[in-house]
Amino acid sequence: MRTVSAADASRHFSKILREVKDGETVVITSHGEPVAKLEPLADAEADKVRREEAWRDLLDHLRTRPALNLGKFNRDELYDDD
Repeated sequence: MRTVSAADASRHFSKILREVKDGETVVITSHGEPVAKLEPLADAEADKVRREEAWRDLLDHLRTRPALNLGKFNRDELYDDD
């Protein structure tokens, strides 16, 4: 991963875009602070697929867990000092 200033990114956008297409990740800074990251779309798509799979796995896991049947209660009963 390399870092370029916004001014350099603007001047050399086509070159940077080719590098990103070839697999390079580029962080763009403004006044020394990172503000954007250009990465190959394949990596971004792979991350999206992994997040979606993790979300489905979590939902499947939660569906298999038994629900707790705690009954109904109100606030007064919760703090009742019998």
